[in-house]
Amino acid sequence: MMAGTALLQYFLRMPVGGESRIMRCIGVYGASGFGKEVLPLVRAQYGDDQTNITFIDDGMADGDHIFSFDSFAALPYDEKLVTIAIADSKVREKIALRCADAGFGVADVKAPNFVMLDDVEIGEGSILASFAHLTSKIRIGRYFHANFYSYVAHDCVIGDFVTFAPSVRCNGNVHIEDHAYIGAGAILRQGTPQKPLRIGRGAFIGMGAVVTKDVAAGDTVIGNPARPMVSRR
Repeated sequence: MMAGTALLQYFLRMPVGGESRIMRCIGVYGASGFGKEVLPLVRAQYGDDQTNITFIDDGMADGDHIFSFDSFAALPYDEKLVTIAIADSKVREKIALRCADAGFGVADVKAPNFVMLDDVEIGEGSILASFAHLTSKIRIGRYFHANFYSYVAHDCVIGDFVTFAPSVRCNGNVHIEDHAYIGAGAILRQGTPQKPLRIGRGAFIGMGAVVTKDVAAGDTVIGNPARPMVSRR
């Protein structure tokens, strides 16, 4: 692990004999878990001779291409972009606000084999992993995560800071409010234009749940068919 000036010079590729330094840096916020899966996607989408890519993580010491927020902010690049690879939506929102206040740009991330069809609108800050699929006539808010093999079908409306774990199946005419979390392998049944299936703000859908009815804001549901989780205390 390099430290101090040596790390900074290596990472910035400082000028040598008239060579110009790299002008842009992209930070993947979160160096563990999902961040390790997102970094190669960022490299595939944005990697070129003018761009450096690193992790940002306040829980780890600076070094080996990992910087704290303050250290990343101090790097002398002309352009700094951030993608937030944090599943917890409330934490993701706080980091997004902090990055905006610092003047960082937003890096939207799309896997090379991600699929998007017709009439799809999606806000900034999304991460769309390998084999994620958005079909047609879809509206999605800011900082949406769709992990690998997840799909969103026609006529769905999804709010801000919504998280899909791997292999979520969101069928047509589903409305999902801000900060909802949909667990791995969950299935959301199809609604209708007159009565869409609704997932309330901050709801948590458990892994493998089959959701056949509306889920109220803040509720946690599990099972097939999905029912509210009841404490045994």
